[in-house]
Amino acid sequence: MKRELTKEDKELAEAGYEHLTQQKAHGQKDGKAELDNVDIHEHQLAFDALQAELDTVFDPKDAGRSSGLSTDEAQARLSRDGPNVLTPPKKKSALRKYWDCLMTMFNILLMIAGVLEYILLGVDYKDNFPNTYLGGILIAVAFLNALIEFYQLQKSEAILASFLAMIPPSSRVVRDGTLTTVPAADLVKGDIVLVRSGDKTPADLIIFAASDLKVDNSSLTGESEPQERLARPDGVQSRPVEADNLLFNSTLVVNGEGWGVVVRTGDHTLIGQIAALTGNETGKKSPLAVEIGRFVMMVSAIAIVFAVVFFVVGITTVYKGKGEQTVTFAVSILVAFVPEGLPSVVTLLLSIAAKRMAAQNVLVKDLQGVETLGSLTLLATDKTGTLTRNQMTVTNIWSGLRMFTAFQSNNDSETTESFAIDAPGMREIVDIAALNSHVKFDRTDLPFDQRKILGDATETGLIRFAGKHISDYDVYQGQHPKVFEIPFNSSNKWALVILEKQHKDGILTAYIKGAPERVLAKCSTYLKDGQAVPITDEFKAEYDEAYDYMASRGHRVIACAQKLLPGNIYDTAYEFSKTDGNYPSTEYCFCGLVSLEDPPKHGVREAIGTLRLAGIKVMMVTGDHPKTAEAIARKINLILGETKETLSKKTGRPVDEIYEDEVDAVVIHGDDIDALQGWQWDQIFSKNEIVFARTSPQHKLEIVKRAQALGHIVGVTGDGVNDSPALKKADLGIAMNISGSDVSKEAANMILLEGVAEGRQIFVNLKRSIQYTISHSTPEVIPQLLYVVVPIPLPLSAILILVIDLGFELFVALSFAWDKPETKDGLMRMAPRKPVNERSINSLKKRALRRTKTLRRDPETHEVIRPSRFSQLVTQAKAPFTRHFWEDTLEQSEAETLVDAKLLSYAYLEAGVIEMIGALVAYFVVFFKNGFTPGDLRRAQIALNDSPPTTYFTKSSPDFTNSRGEAIPAWKQVDALGQAQSIVYLSVFIIQCFNVFAVKAKFRFPFGKSIVGNYYNFAGIIAGACLGMFIIYTPPLHVVFGGSFHLSPLYWLIPVAFGVLLLVWSSVRVLLMRKSIEQGRVKDIKGLMMFPTMRTMSMRSRH
Repeated sequence: MKRELTKEDKELAEAGYEHLTQQKAHGQKDGKAELDNVDIHEHQLAFDALQAELDTVFDPKDAGRSSGLSTDEAQARLSRDGPNVLTPPKKKSALRKYWDCLMTMFNILLMIAGVLEYILLGVDYKDNFPNTYLGGILIAVAFLNALIEFYQLQKSEAILASFLAMIPPSSRVVRDGTLTTVPAADLVKGDIVLVRSGDKTPADLIIFAASDLKVDNSSLTGESEPQERLARPDGVQSRPVEADNLLFNSTLVVNGEGWGVVVRTGDHTLIGQIAALTGNETGKKSPLAVEIGRFVMMVSAIAIVFAVVFFVVGITTVYKGKGEQTVTFAVSILVAFVPEGLPSVVTLLLSIAAKRMAAQNVLVKDLQGVETLGSLTLLATDKTGTLTRNQMTVTNIWSGLRMFTAFQSNNDSETTESFAIDAPGMREIVDIAALNSHVKFDRTDLPFDQRKILGDATETGLIRFAGKHISDYDVYQGQHPKVFEIPFNSSNKWALVILEKQHKDGILTAYIKGAPERVLAKCSTYLKDGQAVPITDEFKAEYDEAYDYMASRGHRVIACAQKLLPGNIYDTAYEFSKTDGNYPSTEYCFCGLVSLEDPPKHGVREAIGTLRLAGIKVMMVTGDHPKTAEAIARKINLILGETKETLSKKTGRPVDEIYEDEVDAVVIHGDDIDALQGWQWDQIFSKNEIVFARTSPQHKLEIVKRAQALGHIVGVTGDGVNDSPALKKADLGIAMNISGSDVSKEAANMILLEGVAEGRQIFVNLKRSIQYTISHSTPEVIPQLLYVVVPIPLPLSAILILVIDLGFELFVALSFAWDKPETKDGLMRMAPRKPVNERSINSLKKRALRRTKTLRRDPETHEVIRPSRFSQLVTQAKAPFTRHFWEDTLEQSEAETLVDAKLLSYAYLEAGVIEMIGALVAYFVVFFKNGFTPGDLRRAQIALNDSPPTTYFTKSSPDFTNSRGEAIPAWKQVDALGQAQSIVYLSVFIIQCFNVFAVKAKFRFPFGKSIVGNYYNFAGIIAGACLGMFIIYTPPLHVVFGGSFHLSPLYWLIPVAFGVLLLVWSSVRVLLMRKSIEQGRVKDIKGLMMFPTMRTMSMRSRH
């Protein structure tokens, strides 16, 4: 029995998508008003007036002969009007960017703490004088942090800008009477431009000659159907948006070809005048940015709470009413908790990685995008040019019931013959390919095989094939001039040409080529051994078999037919007409089928296999026929399982009777996308293997939005950065084939793979860096606590804490940027860190459903009424007191966040505690060697509360008598405290040096080449050691930092021992966590083909 979806199921499925339908409705309303207010009038002019206004000349009767502008005139106009580019959206000023960097939570806390110190200075200058350094350093650190971040942002923006400049769109223009290709930015008013199916319109054009030209205006007007565009000699008196002789900048030509004259460039074009539209699909905050923001807020909250608690404890115990000293103490607690260097470390880590990726042609829209590549869960890729080479090659020809192969292949059946031009039917096929064609050449003065063909991939493939078998292509074309033609269009799906070619019954011949089923419908006979034989059922059965043979291999199949027009009806004076159907459309003779293949790129199959083994869902979104798309997908590891259709063929059951959970693959036709409901989208995305065929750019955008609504982090590959709204909307737009050279085209999939591995490694490195950086919080905070509670002399001053956080920690934390993966497949065999599965989707949808039920709606229009800012704040304030808030917060999730419980446990409770014990042991040993037992230390500190209070450990202190009865003079007390504080500082440094390697141990023990192979770690450690030695063993610095040069290096052995203990604990941890890590690995996928696609041409699908 088929499972029916209940009303509740459908409601839940719809929940996650509701905001998309609202946006759609909202966007359409806003867009209409915008389009009415544009200033374009040229479409109303007749051709003569248009030529006069633009000071240019074109020939509507034979557009190819238009002389166009001269190079000098075009140059003059370019310098007058400026380049044909849209002004980018207004950017923030440098000062504003710096301000944004400065106003992060960590920096604000540091500045507040610094200002507090200076306020204290005003209250009591003498007692608080040492704090002048502390206040200044705190404020300087905040500004320095912001400066580092700002500098890196500027640098990475410059990298991106140079990257975008590498992708200049080009257009075909007539200059000095010849057709050339120039960058679209150099177009000027009055230029004559040729646009073809598949082109992006380079500027606003008025069409003066067109054959079956259609454009997709959906990105501008929302019209989903392609709009026809015609030449209107007398102009059109309507709004620009409705004018059918106007082509708008950035719209896609989906059919036919046309000649136009440029009337608007750059910001004066329609799209330039509607700034709101260009900024429509905004990018969103990257997952990493959100997580870092959350972490900063969490640490800041902990720091503030602890500082306040310690302030209260301090003022009631040690400091008894001494407010200023207590504030300094609270500030040191705040400083101990806030990892001041972290923002700079994160920014630097990301910019180092961004630079590495830019070198590999992976474009990241912002710094955080670098890491987004590593957290991808879904990759939507187009087929042509990304997965395949976009070079159509003729592979097979079927004519006269015989199959021929056009190139050497080992995969054809035994009955397939090699192509020979003198075989029956072959000359006719070559003639149809050569003479029924729309291609143009960049130059005609070169030999045929050296010319660049300007046309779509299919026509180019056919012409390349025909050119090999015609001695002089140009002469041959000249011998057979065209009398009448109907170009290929998407509704007819065929192209017809009638030309002067003599035969025994007359002088005119009609050739037709196009979609096999359409061409066959026009035929009554077929060509066999040079004779026209009537079509029979046997022929149709053979035809079906041949068609399946070709299509099931992922080939594009074209049919060819001819009609020898009888001279007694059709002579040279005969008037053919397209509009009233006055042309021969039946009784054709079927010549044969031609199949062309666009072979997959080398390495694509392994690339997709590797991505799938990394737990990333790879989905093809293409404009191709579903059958062709599926066949290609099967060759390249995209589809391995059964679709409903293939299972139905295998088992003989009707498609309707096959359950959803029986199949793992799905092929969706673009026509069905608009009608899909929420639960159907859920069903599609629950499959592992997805192909969307016959899609438009708007469909692609819709697919991306739907996937994001389910929690997917979506990457979209395209062959241009500004290519489609989908690239902008995706979490990561991956621009393939950037430089257009064959090398980079071949390498594009490798770039992507390296990018994913790089992104994942960056996340690992960031995590290690944070784990390492916050490990020192415990050894900084707990001694402060003992200072208040026990009390003991202050083990670590606020200024030394700052030296730890901003001194050696910064050097070492940065060195993690160059860490290599721990194991070879450790990265690329683990599931994405935020996997999207049934559980995560359900959780998302339940929250969404809850939200939609609490929204207020207009009773008449049912539109959502947005809550006011105040009511949003009230709701947020109430949230922690609701059950749902805690259910959502404590809900178990498989997602791995940047800062999770494991990381905090390691940093604060494991490594942190080992470091804290090591530092305190060293502290007490040093004091003991200087004559102070722990009891003595407590006595010395408590003396502060005596009346009158006695202060020890200063230059003016009285002698202290210890438990052994020895009197310790003031200079020795000061020196003992200096040594003790120095060893605490050095202990944190030394144990942290061991921690550098301990934090890396996840799959393996913290030894071996992969762990210690990063030489930058050692450079960081050496830099930190030099800084430590300099601070502790340089007497003039003791004024600021404390410390003592009498500290014996033998004491360093204590923290070294604890460092070794940390490595032992790290090894034990690897053993304890091994099982849970194994569970996170992606299971092997049955049927994956991980061998090269070097010989994919004409490989037959074996299923």
